[in-house]
Amino acid sequence: MILKLLIILTLISLLALLGARLLTGMYARARIYNAADVPASRAAIVFGAGLLRDGSVTPILRDRVATAAELYFSGRIEKILMSGDNRFLDYNEPGAMRQHALELGVPDKALVLDYAGRRTYDTCYRAKAIFGLSEAILVTQNFHLPRAIYTCNLLGLPSVGVASDRQPYRKASMLYWSVRELLATSAALWDVHVTHPLPVLGEAEPMFP
Repeated sequence: MILKLLIILTLISLLALLGARLLTGMYARARIYNAADVPASRAAIVFGAGLLRDGSVTPILRDRVATAAELYFSGRIEKILMSGDNRFLDYNEPGAMRQHALELGVPDKALVLDYAGRRTYDTCYRAKAIFGLSEAILVTQNFHLPRAIYTCNLLGLPSVGVASDRQPYRKASMLYWSVRELLATSAALWDVHVTHPLPVLGEAEPMFP
């Protein structure tokens, strides 16, 4: 009896996780573009995705920055908001993203750093509340775009997305990110529709004064 109950609860939980992914995927489908045909916007948002041991960007994050740089050089955007985690002195995602963008030739004046983008929810919330964006192009990989697009739009920031999958990634890495995304998507729906948590806020820093 207990085993049967556990199996039923497990199946219900799995269906809930898959349902959340299906919902965000359907919502985002019509809002995902290629870098060459995405409608122009004043800003793109790049989401953090971890750092290597030496403090440099991971391959996934490197591709996000490179895709945002492509949008900048093609004239699709004016500025790039680089949002990531910087809770610790030796862990600075926005700083590493900025360094890579500079190496790609993006001028420093086009880069804005958000040091409190600890989660996708926080990044979307702060992009509007702190940095004053009224719309944005979201730059991240295909596995993350549905949650990012859904979250930003539901928080009142009209957004479309551009996939930054520029190379094959390690299978182990993709498995990790895909499983993580199942859990994170359900958590995002809970935040957006139920708890409405406040991220770290502060003084307004409008990107386009």
